[in-house]
Amino acid sequence: VRNDLEYWGAHEWSNAKPGSIYHALKQMAKQGLLLAHETAPSTAGGPPRTEYEVTEEGLVEYRTLLRDAIRSYDQNLDVLSAAIGFIVDLPREEAVALLKERVEGMKEWRDSVTEYYTPEEGPESLGHIGEIMNLWVHSADAGAEWTRGLIERIEGGAYTF
Repeated sequence: VRNDLEYWGAHEWSNAKPGSIYHALKQMAKQGLLLAHETAPSTAGGPPRTEYEVTEEGLVEYRTLLRDAIRSYDQNLDVLSAAIGFIVDLPREEAVALLKERVEGMKEWRDSVTEYYTPEEGPESLGHIGEIMNLWVHSADAGAEWTRGLIERIEGGAYTF
């Protein structure tokens, strides 16, 4: 698991530490999301090697979390980065629909910000707090633009779903 996560660059977009990964796997097994199978004794004298299998309940939870991460607009890119890494686990049409929900959510969020801030007047109109509002508007615009581009690429046949 650790090698796969490092290969995927998870250290760049997650806070997971090696020990916490294995703790999380054990907890997920206790919750019925995974089945744990001890497959071989450790060659280094530690605990036996364990392989995990996702249960049906685990698949349901995984897909729920994946869908929520793709559709929601959140300033934290860690969750979105992880979701995009697994987006191909969904049907192409569903991925596009969820991304469109994300664009709509960003528009709604941007609209809520611009109720109090007029970008055309510039951030100075609200003092230094205007810079925060300006950052939020630019973040929403950039996020929507990137998401629309991803939608176009997926609709155009990019990636194997």
